[in-house]
Amino acid sequence: MPIENHGHEHEFEPQYGLPEVLPANEKILWQGSPDFAAVARRIFRVPLVAAYFAVLLALKVASVVADGASLVDGLKSISVLGPLALVGVVALTGLAWATARTAVYTITDKRIVMRIGIALTLTFNLPLRLVKSAGLRQDKHGCGDIVIAMGGEDHIPWLHLWPHARPWVLARPEPMLRALPNPEHVAAVLAQAWAGVTGVAVAGPATDAAPAAAAASAGTAHAAADSPGPRWQTSPT
Repeated sequence: MPIENHGHEHEFEPQYGLPEVLPANEKILWQGSPDFAAVARRIFRVPLVAAYFAVLLALKVASVVADGASLVDGLKSISVLGPLALVGVVALTGLAWATARTAVYTITDKRIVMRIGIALTLTFNLPLRLVKSAGLRQDKHGCGDIVIAMGGEDHIPWLHLWPHARPWVLARPEPMLRALPNPEHVAAVLAQAWAGVTGVAVAGPATDAAPAAAAASAGTAHAAADSPGPRWQTSPT
């Protein structure tokens, strides 16, 4: 099964997050979407952009006041820049919300399905048997990303995947399940699903909090030495 792109069919989904009703011999193991706050924070850097504009506006006001003008005059000096900055931050926040709201990730016992896109919705099927490696990275807020490296000759253009792609890996783009609110659980489900398809055990992320935390503190968790399958690497970000 090659990587499949089903194009613009969101409005006509026969099953939520999927381009077609699953076959009788296939079942959903997990389904979810990115966390809005994590998307705003990690992908679109909304807090950083807001802080940047706040510093610029504060410096502008301070400069006017330092020249002998009143505070009122200083505030008047940002009467144009201030609203523009607010519009920019609101627009980025809206883009983050739309990205989180429209994306649906599904893991079945045979594949990973990514339904992504805002204006143009695309659905990608990633067969588990073609998954070469996977990595889990988490932030201090508990959200995380799972990056998926695919084998085989097919690959998905980076721009078609963004922002659901590993940053700056352009030659052979790697899909990412972004801003997951429960990344350790999703990683465990994915590892078990891959093992079920290939018959090769994966020493991946643990299924409960304590072993998963131990794996994260150790830095890496790899597949068995003789395993050709996914290499799990956990790294806090």
